[in-house]
Order: sequence, then C-alpha cells, then structure tokens
Amino acid sequence: MPFVQSIEGCMGAAVGAAGLSPAALERRLELLEPALAGLRDHYERGTLALLRVPEQSRDIEVAAQALGCLSEGAKTLVFFGTGGSSLGGQAIAQLGGWFIPGQQKADQMRRPRTRFYDNLDPLTLEASLGSLDLEVTRFIVISKSGNTGETLVQFLAALQAVRAAGYEKRVPDLFLALSDPAAPGVENGLRSICEAHGIPMLDHDRDIGGRYAGLTNVGMLPALARGLDASAIRAGARSVISNLMEQNEAGVFAPAIGAAASIGLAEECGARVQVMMPYTDRLGRFADWYVQLVAESLGKGGKGLTPVAAMGPVDQHSKLQLYLDGPRDHMITVLRTRCEGTGPKVDAGLAGQAGADYLAGRSAGDFVAAQQTAIPQALADAGRPARTIDLERLDEQALGGLMMHFMLETILSAHLLDVDPFDQPAVEAGKKLTQRHLGGRE
Repeated sequence: MPFVQSIEGCMGAAVGAAGLSPAALERRLELLEPALAGLRDHYERGTLALLRVPEQSRDIEVAAQALGCLSEGAKTLVFFGTGGSSLGGQAIAQLGGWFIPGQQKADQMRRPRTRFYDNLDPLTLEASLGSLDLEVTRFIVISKSGNTGETLVQFLAALQAVRAAGYEKRVPDLFLALSDPAAPGVENGLRSICEAHGIPMLDHDRDIGGRYAGLTNVGMLPALARGLDASAIRAGARSVISNLMEQNEAGVFAPAIGAAASIGLAEECGARVQVMMPYTDRLGRFADWYVQLVAESLGKGGKGLTPVAAMGPVDQHSKLQLYLDGPRDHMITVLRTRCEGTGPKVDAGLAGQAGADYLAGRSAGDFVAAQQTAIPQALADAGRPARTIDLERLDEQALGGLMMHFMLETILSAHLLDVDPFDQPAVEAGKKLTQRHLGGRE
C-alpha cells in the first residue's frame, strides 16, 4: 500500500465520548465481512468492472494514440465534461501541476496547456470560446451517456465556434469524444453528432459509472495530457485490490477500517460531516472528487454522510475554528505528505527582524510538517475525531491507491447504510425536470 491510515484519533481513547468504542468499531467490521467476500467474488468472476480496471493496459495505449493525433499542432487542450466525467481527471491532472502556479515541470511546459470546463456558466463559456485561438485549440468531450445536457451545450457551442472561424473541414482533427459504446435502441446524442461530423471517439466503460471512472480512460486522458505515468496510477490502484484479495479479515483492510470508522462515528456519535483535508495543493481537486463520490453514492433514502472539501494550511484560518469549537458533527481526514526540508529556507536575520525567531533556518516544508502534526493533536485535545493518512511520497502510484481506497471505502460504507452505491435517482430526476422545462423529451 502506498500510504498508511490511522484511525487512532477516531477512538474514544483519544477523543473521549466523541469517539468510537472498540466494540462499536468491531461490530461494523463484522458486518462488512460479507461485503468483502462479495467484492472478492466479484473480482474472481469479473462481475464488477471497477475491480479489474487496474489490470488493463490496452485502453491506455489507445488513448495515448488518440491524444497524440489530437495534440499535433495544439497549444491548448480543453476538456468538456461535468461531475464524474471531469473531477477524477482534474484530481489526476493536478498531480501533474495543473492549476498550480509554478508546479509544472519542463516537459509539461512543452505540452499543450490543459483546461477543464466542468461547470456550465453561459458567460464563462462565451468568453472562453471568444478568447481561445481555435486554430491551435483541441477539445476533448466526455459524457458517459452522451446525453448530459451541460456537456452537449459546451460541445455544440465549441463546434459552432470552430465552424464560424472557418475551420469546418478540420473538425475531425480538432475534437475527440469519449462516451458509451453504441447500443441498439439506446440514444446517445454525443455519439450521433460525432458520427455526423467524423469526430473520432473512444469508448467509455459501459459498466463503470462516472464518479467511479477516474481510473478508466476518463482519467487516463488527462494523465497522459499532463505527461504522467498512467500505468503507475493503475499500479497504485492494483495494490489496493491485491490487498483486498490477500486479506481475510475486515479489521486489516484499510478501506473497511475507514468505512467502519466513518459510519460508526456518524451513527454512534452524530459525526455525519466528513471533511477531507489534504495538506498539499496537488490534492485539492482530489478532495473535490471525494465530495462527489461520497455525496452521490451514499446520500439516498434519508441516509448518507455530508462530505466537505478543505485545504491545509489555508483553512486553519477559517474552517478549523468550526471544526475545533463548533458542533460536534465532524470527522476530519487529514492527508499528510512528507515535506520536511522542502521549499525555501527562511533567513535567520530576516526571521529575527520579523520577531519570528522560531522560523530561523526553517524551510516552508518544516512549517507545514509541524502543522500536519499539530492539527490532529489539536483536534484530539478538543475531543474531535480525526484520522490521518500519511503518504511517504505523492506520486502516480500513491494517487491511484488513494482513489481506489476511497472508492472501495464508499462501497463498503453503502453496505453499512444499506443503500446502493452505484445509482443516483435524485440526480436523474433533476435531469428529467430540466429537459421538461426546456420542452425536451424525457
């Protein structure tokens, strides 16, 4: 496993009445044994596609070839998609320096710039299309169903802009789409328009829903765009699956322990708000991806957890006040990386002039490392449950492992809540009502 999880700060021994008793944790771990057996059976029979994705490689080769053709002569790659068609890719792209000033490496600087448009704002879309140099811009459009209204609006607007700019004959070279394979009797608007205009398409895995698709080609395309090792991302995910198949008890499988702790704290102690708080910019979008995964998978039938994205150290100066001194309804997950000795070192003389002798000779990484230790302790001292996840190194393997960990933790949490982790009936209802208001078909 590329990281270490500790729930010590979630237990009563650390946080008193706000924490779980060993008996309460053990009860839920026992309840997870059948679910773990079911996951192992799914793996053996190949009936849950998510578990087999980390073993695949051919789709990465196909995606790399398609991206290579698309990127010829390109200076900007625009990704259109929303929800699960975007957040997993953003989480991965951020590891490659996307949306972080100064984090891009030399080889990434030579690649086309990467942009994600996941939220449909009419003014933003209009301004963006008006500012892009369409001759050197390429568009990647992702929608599992092919019928996501927001993504279709973005795609069609971009297609119209390209045609208006005089590049109609180049449309097949400027666009690439990713959607479910064609099936008899199944409407797919994205596939239909792409076929009509000769736009190449990649197949989305029909058996994997959007929020679980980050490790498929949905996430591998952004990984390749940022020059990341897509195979290493899957190797990290594969290490979690290997652990699942090797361990016979829930009490030694990290995703099961995480599920038992989070659901146990919600049911026993009222900690129904789950805060994901990484201490590195490169996991900021990962926290956003986690929010969708948990909210859409567990929030059903009056049940669920409320996931919240936070960021350290910056949110120590805002949200931490609530977490330490507000309602006792939070469980904090602190994601920590080894950062001692990294970053600029503070000059001793300047530190003295600022009256901050404690910073003399210390690096920026030393400061953050101290915070990563201090904040879980402060939470424990305040009787607030927190778990820590420590990454020795934040790389492709670690990120792939984290994503698979939380996908499995969410599936196991759904088992404890007795909800289906793979559907989203309320979301579908909203889509139908939107179409009705626009006069479209349901």
